[in-house]
Amino acid sequence: MKTADGTTVIHSLRAGHPKTLFSAFVYFDVSFMIWMLIGALGVLIAQDLHLTPFQKGVLVAIPLLGGAVFRIVLGLLSDHFGPRKVGLACLFLTLVPLGWGWLGGKTFPQMLAIGLLLGIAGASFAVALPLVSRWYPPESQGIALGIAGAGNSGTLFAIFLAPTLAVTYGFGWHGVFGLAILPVLLVWILFAVLSKESPGSPAPQGVRPYLELLGNHDLWWFCFFYSITFGGFVGLTSSLGILYHDHYGTSALTAGKLTAVGTLAGSFFRPVGGYLSDRFGGFRVLSLLFLLSSFVFVLFGGLLPPLSLAIPLVAVGVLALGMSNGAVFQLVPQRFPARIGIVSGIVGAAGGLGGFCFSVFLGAFRGFFHTDGAGFVLLGSIALLGAGGIAFKKKSWQSWAAPLQELPERVPDIPDGSRSGRRVPMEVVFGG
Repeated sequence: MKTADGTTVIHSLRAGHPKTLFSAFVYFDVSFMIWMLIGALGVLIAQDLHLTPFQKGVLVAIPLLGGAVFRIVLGLLSDHFGPRKVGLACLFLTLVPLGWGWLGGKTFPQMLAIGLLLGIAGASFAVALPLVSRWYPPESQGIALGIAGAGNSGTLFAIFLAPTLAVTYGFGWHGVFGLAILPVLLVWILFAVLSKESPGSPAPQGVRPYLELLGNHDLWWFCFFYSITFGGFVGLTSSLGILYHDHYGTSALTAGKLTAVGTLAGSFFRPVGGYLSDRFGGFRVLSLLFLLSSFVFVLFGGLLPPLSLAIPLVAVGVLALGMSNGAVFQLVPQRFPARIGIVSGIVGAAGGLGGFCFSVFLGAFRGFFHTDGAGFVLLGSIALLGAGGIAFKKKSWQSWAAPLQELPERVPDIPDGSRSGRRVPMEVVFGG
């Protein structure tokens, strides 16, 4: 397989720092696993605490809200102190909600607080991606960030293993929180040994440049796109177990396995979305994936088909969302090469917020309107709006968003959104 400029993927990845890429992937993977624990154990927690449908929706959504808030904070800290130091600190802080869930977590308010703190793990996105992005040239951003971002496959481990450990092996959901401490400690050691800051990392900046960045319209378009793609992905990951249990009558263990099918599709195809975006253009790929997502989720929500059809249909929709995540973050480093840390934090926060809203809406519609389909129709409709947004902005983005082999040279991003239409020289982006 070759990248956009004809080089092999292996050669492209070796052009950066493979050990850092691997450590960022593992850090992201275990962090996502921790972030999704409440969603993975949602059926068991809800049964133990006797939660209403609305409370179930809020419970699985709270970690997503925490991730959204902490992503902005960690994006700023990563730009100021470096993502490696921030990542090590976050792994250590993740032990707090895990210990609380293991030894406490006896009431609904306590679980909400634990879920909010689990957002620290969800904010790993704003650490892992800048750490990798600063090591790799523009023509390798899609595949490199796709591999790092594939760490969201940690959701698969949470959804598949957590119910199995809790039910089959008798640890209970409290015990699973305690067991999760072990991989966090192991990854902390691995991340400390293998990861390395890029020598071309930009110097810390004050607050003003970040405030100016908020006036950039392109940033808010990326936030909108990612609130659909990543928000839909994590929202579904957190909520599908409850859907399969409540609507289709499966056991908690079976619901976890079925959710893992869709999660597997979305997680491991994220690098494919990045690779295709490198080759054919991020917005071109993203637009097609939005249309596919819209069709699948409107169809699913309108029909609520039998389980045998629901499983593959949801898997296709989640796969499209996973690939869309890779497409979005093939584009972000092109548009904001010098501010990838804070931009990743802001855009990632929008994704987490989108997941929070989607999970809450699913729970609210289920409780108030006694239907599970309306939330999926809403997600599909918003995905269609995303495709419309790309069509609306297509001409103004052509100077920098074409496939990389078709672009002329481009200068770095400017806070007011203006640009000269030339590709960023390597030494500007990476400080070489």
